[in-house]
Amino acid sequence: MLEVRGLRAGYGRVEILRGIDLDVSAGEIVAVLGSNGVGKSTLNNNLSALYRPFGGTIRFKGEDLVGLSSTEVVKRGLIHVPEGRKIFPDLSVLENLELGSLVRGKPNRRRNLERVMAIFPRLQERLKQLAGTMSGGEQQMLAIGRGLMSEPELLIMDEPSLGLSPLLVEEMFALIQRINREGLSILLMEQNAVQTLAIAHRAYIIENGHVTMQGKAADLLRDPALRKNYLGL
Repeated sequence: MLEVRGLRAGYGRVEILRGIDLDVSAGEIVAVLGSNGVGKSTLNNNLSALYRPFGGTIRFKGEDLVGLSSTEVVKRGLIHVPEGRKIFPDLSVLENLELGSLVRGKPNRRRNLERVMAIFPRLQERLKQLAGTMSGGEQQMLAIGRGLMSEPELLIMDEPSLGLSPLLVEEMFALIQRINREGLSILLMEQNAVQTLAIAHRAYIIENGHVTMQGKAADLLRDPALRKNYLGL
């Protein structure tokens, strides 16, 4: 579904990603793990066409995405739920959700809204509430729900557990797993390695702009070197 080869990317003259290879197949949760500053958000921004890579290829469903606008990428079904939620605080929950179908999914807006309400019942209770007055966990649900309104074929999620309480983190990972079991492919960027590896099918570890480890998530979770040097176990 998604094929990334030799991706080099950064900002200005600063190269952050130095040749990334990555694949996501249909129906998978693929995790990209790394500490702050290793390039996870840079990867997301280039996949979503918010920036243009320095080199390499990005292919989605067999089509080259490099050079397309972010709107064209969304139209093809690759949807990005950004770090920090990026909701519209002065709009209602319903208005935020409806904006998710502005580019893609508009004909099925009502059906998609019903699906989001089924996944996130708390949002249904707050449809008229201003999004900025909700808790951090509810805002993260709203950001994911807005992404689902676009009928994604691949959903990129950037640090969905960031800033949440331990209880809400557990709930968030369970919701991600549920969405995947319904058939949605997910590329999950996270610092929370243990819980991410527990739900992912495969994973990549990024350090210093390179993929240093990759494989089945269950195997990586058991790897002695990874547990010692990265997970601190």
